[in-house]
This record gives sequence, structure tokens and C-alpha cells, in this order.
Amino acid sequence: MSNHQLAFLLARITLGINFFLHGLVRTPKINAFTSGLTKGFESTMLPLSLVRSIAYAIPFIEIFLGAFIILKLASKKTLAATAIFIMMLIAGCAFKEDWSAVSTQMLYALFVFLLLNNLKYEVWTVKTSS
Repeated sequence: MSNHQLAFLLARITLGINFFLHGLVRTPKINAFTSGLTKGFESTMLPLSLVRSIAYAIPFIEIFLGAFIILKLASKKTLAATAIFIMMLIAGCAFKEDWSAVSTQMLYALFVFLLLNNLKYEVWTVKTSS
């Protein structure tokens, strides 16, 4: 395994663990998480029913993406889906004018884009049919 491959492997697993555990720790307290997130959007123009629906889905999306990233399942598609998820989170944070959270999400986006750009270094991939 080359240094590039090892760096990619460690970066991918780190991102996967981050997403997976974000979702895992939220699921036992999903109602409190959803309620708190929805309350944070009361002063925005977003419909609270939409916010609530998305809030309920977020932990499960994080678990799903995290597991797929860790297991290297359909890496290109999974990382693209992760980027789209982060774009959705950025949009939500922008509606709240929470620029600190947007900045944090931009770091996640950069991390995902770097992984996508360096997929040539991925080893031990589980391939799916296209």
C-alpha cells in the first residue's frame, strides 16, 4: 500500500466514523433532536413541517452514509450523495444565517471533494453494478 493509498484509507474511514457516529448518537434521542432543530428554524422562511421531516431523516442519512463510506460501498456515488447532503445542510444553515455552522459544513464539503478527487488511491473497494 502506498502512502497515498494509506492516507486515502485513513481519511475515508475517519469521515465515515464521523458521519456514522453523528447519526448513531442522535437516534436514541431523535424526538429531542428533531424538536431542537425545528425550533432553531422558527424564525426562518422555511416551512417547519419540511424542517421537521428533514430533521427526522438526518440521523438515518448520517448512519447510512457513514456505513457506506467506512465499508467503501459504491464510493463515488456515496461520496457524491454525501456532498449533496452537505449542500442541503449548508442551505439550511444559511437560511438560519448561522455562518459559523456554514463554515464547518464547508470543511466537510472540502474533505468530501478531496476524497472524490483522489479516488484513484482507493484500495479494497466493493464494486456495484452501474
